[in-house]
Parts: sequence; structure tokens; C-alpha cells
Amino acid sequence: MDQQFLYDINSVPQVNLRNRTTAVLAGKVVGGGSAVNAMMTVRGTMEDYNRWGGFFGNQSGWSWEGLLPYFKRALNFVPPNRDVADSAKITYNTSFWGNSSGVYAGWPSFQYPATTITMDSFKGIPGIEFPGDSGAGRPGVYWYPTFMDPKLVARSYARTGHYDSIKRENYHLLTGSKVTRILFNGTTATGAEFTQGKSKQPTTVKARKEVILAAGGIHSPQILQLSGIGPRRLLDSAKINTVVDLPGVGQNFQDHPMVMASAIDRNLNVHPSGDDMFNNATFLTWAANVWAANKTGPYSIATGNAAAWLSFPVISPRYAEISANLTSQNHASYLPAGTDPTVAAGYRAQMQSYAAALRGNGTAFYNLVLSGGASNGIIVDLHPLSRGTVNIDTADPHGREPLVDYRALSNPLDVAIMTDILRFTRRYYMNNTLTTQLRPAELVPGAAVTTDAQFADYIEESLSPSEFHPVGTCAMMPRELGGVVDQDLKVYGVQNLRVVDASIIPTLPGANTCQTVYALQCEKQAADLIRYGSSKVVASG
Repeated sequence: MDQQFLYDINSVPQVNLRNRTTAVLAGKVVGGGSAVNAMMTVRGTMEDYNRWGGFFGNQSGWSWEGLLPYFKRALNFVPPNRDVADSAKITYNTSFWGNSSGVYAGWPSFQYPATTITMDSFKGIPGIEFPGDSGAGRPGVYWYPTFMDPKLVARSYARTGHYDSIKRENYHLLTGSKVTRILFNGTTATGAEFTQGKSKQPTTVKARKEVILAAGGIHSPQILQLSGIGPRRLLDSAKINTVVDLPGVGQNFQDHPMVMASAIDRNLNVHPSGDDMFNNATFLTWAANVWAANKTGPYSIATGNAAAWLSFPVISPRYAEISANLTSQNHASYLPAGTDPTVAAGYRAQMQSYAAALRGNGTAFYNLVLSGGASNGIIVDLHPLSRGTVNIDTADPHGREPLVDYRALSNPLDVAIMTDILRFTRRYYMNNTLTTQLRPAELVPGAAVTTDAQFADYIEESLSPSEFHPVGTCAMMPRELGGVVDQDLKVYGVQNLRVVDASIIPTLPGANTCQTVYALQCEKQAADLIRYGSSKVVASG
């Protein structure tokens, strides 16, 4: 992605990752993050969404049952080519999908045979399920579509699926603009201030009914803080007048950490494979020719269409021990010094929920994407325990991007979980009778890495704290648990202001966040919440 379409943001040095920094991907383009990092159309599990409603003491509105109709409305599912589906053993169930959206969930016209083999190899491990569709809300190993228009064989995302088809006089999009703050009359939101292009002169727009903020997990908390909504102590340091002291704004920051270098070279002897695109001139020529002729073949594959999303008891023999350790932690001690008691209470509630999830088989903690090549190298921790912050830079709050601190591995149990994620991956490849035809050979972390301390060193050296899925910084939780918005996504303490993006997600779904954001932002919010005013509205179809 060209840097002109991304904000220039880097995290603060991560003290538990040997003071490394990481790029913070935030889209500066029509379509936002969906234009730059959203290929998998995976939803996560039922438990991921039931957990959200549970923080309010009920399951109404925000739950798997409440969200499933919006998931179905958010995407237009097009089944895979029947010949490809049969040869690759792709399964799907259209009852989990809709067909009315302008954003497509599509399939490539080609799959590498090794993808099916590596999927079948999970059958040698006890406890693993194989749901018939990625939309079923269950952990397991399954196929999934990608955000692809099947006719154009091109990326389908928020701009192409929504904005490009809008033909209304009351719909205006100003590109090259950046919101600087929300305007208030007392505690009532009355409009917004923004700048255009390189001009520093602000322009204002008034709201007749309400202001809806959708700037994402990084910029929504910044805009609220610049507008006087946030932790009073932070705002005082930045010399910003406090409209509402709301301690949770910018806290509870989460992203999916991943070990990028844990590849296994399987010396694959199954062809064609993804490696043939680099090593086999005849195959590469064929792939280029069929793509040029009719956009079919290997070039129609984006990031792949198969993966394992597994619960913790399946991958870790010490799941009960880690769960018990999480339950007994002094949770507040792993948050930044001076964290407000309400934010600490919310963190404790989340950790207690995760402690139960670590003992059960309803929440996926592990993700391995299967590419059909000789190496699969991205392993994701789907539910990190550590929490970071996204706060304005008090030295120059209006002139600088916010300070992004993942606080990676600040909860030490994340290291234990990542260690068991790596150990399981090693078992899958090296101690699995079903992978003999793949002739596995471990590259990294390497056979010499065996002890907890050695794995911890490897994780500190190689872990990326981000899969570019920032959430949680304006969390939908009760105010007494550090929440920023209520179940109707209205900001606490003010009137006529809602937040409708990934920042409201209280805990990460065990999946890429894009489809979840489509459901809550484009469908549940725009179609029902704003129209009818209640999260208890459930769509049909």
C-alpha cells in the first residue's frame, strides 16, 4: 500500500520487545482500513460476541444471535466454482450468508492441492472440529472466502461496495479532510471542526440531530480527547478543557499479536504448489497466461482461503494451569500506573471472562493460515491479555499523531500462551503421523528452542504486536467498567454523539475485524440503531 494512503504513525518503543517499534496501519483513503487490510471474511466464534453482551449483564442486542442477521446483510456471498470446490473439498453453508450487500465474499478460481492436505493433517490431532462453514461461529479448521468481487476478480471493500453506488443529494464525502474536534454546547454535541488539504484554517459543520464519529481504533479516541472527552488528568496535561471526565477513552487498546517468523519448511513434494510460482518457469508462464486471458488461476488467490482457528485446550496441555493463574492475578498491576479504578475493573471483568474461555472449547485462541506452499509462517494469538493505550501527545496534542503503545506482553501470561502456540505448531508439523508425505523440517524457532525461557527470548525478538486490527479504545462497556459508549453506542456523559467503528469493540473477536465492523457499523448502526435508537432491535433475514 502506497504511503500516501496511510497515516505516518509508529508505536512508542515496546519495552518487552527489546524496545522495538512497529508501524501502526491506519488507512487514509476512502474505505479506510477495509481498503488496506481486510482480506479474510471470518467472523469469530459465538462466545466472542456473547461476551460483549455479558459485560452488561445480559445477552440482548449484542450477542451472536443478535448480530448474525447483520453479518448476513453485510456481505454478498458468492459460492466457489463447483469444480474447484469439489477438487479442493471446500465446504460452505449459504444459510450463514446473505446476498444483498454491495460488498462481496468471493472465491478464487484455483486452489493448491497442498492446502487440502494441510487441512486434512489436522485430523491427526484430538479435539479439532471441522465446521462446514466459516460463518458458523465455531472454532475449528475450515475454508473461508475473501473480500473479492467474483466478476471483476478484484478487491471488494467499503468504497466499492458502498460509496461508489450512492446516488443521493444528501450524501457528501469530503476527501483530503481531517476532523480536529467535536463541537459542544455544554455537553450536547452540535457539530464538528475539520481542516482540508494543507490548510490549517478550520471549517465547521453543524449537526441537526447527532454527530456520528467513525475514525477508527486509533483516531476516534484522539478526536474525543481533543474535544474534551477523556481522562481529566491527561486533558489537563494537554491544556484541553474537560467537557466530560471519561477515563476509558484511549485505554483498553488491543490488537492481534503474531509471530511472523515461525515458518516450517515442509520440503513440499505436492505440485502444483505456491512455491512453483517462484521456482517453476512453466507453471508461472501458465499462471500469467490464464490470468491475462480471463482472470483465473493462481493469481486469483489473495491471502489464501483456509486456516485453523483453535481453542486453547486443543493446543495446550497446561490450559487449566494458565486459566487458574489468570484468575488469581492482581489484574490492575498489569495496567499503566495511575489507571482509573473503573478501567481496572473492566480489565478484571475481561480477564475473568478469558479465564473461563481458556478452559473451554468455544473460543478460538490460535490461528494458523494455510497457504498451500512449502511454508506457513503467520501464527496469531487471537485473544491477547495485555492492554495498551492510544492517547494524545500532550507536548503537541493538535499537531502530532497520537501516542500508540501496544504495551505488548505487559501481562506475562501472554508469553506462556504464545509459547504454547508455538509448541503446538511444532507438534502439528513434526509429531503428526498425517504429515509424513510433507516431509517436515523446522526452520524457526528451531529445534534447539525447547525451554520456556528460550521460547520467551524468541518471542521478545520476533513478535509483532499488531495484525493491524486496532480495537477497544472507545469500548462498549458499562461506564463503571471503564466504558466509553453504551449499548446504543452513545458516548457517556454527553448528548447527540455516537461512536460507530472498531474502537467500540470491547474485546477482540477471534478473527480479522473487518466483517465485524461491517456488521456493527454499516448494518446494525446505520440501518437500525440510529434509525430506531435501540440495540435491542434485531434485523430479519
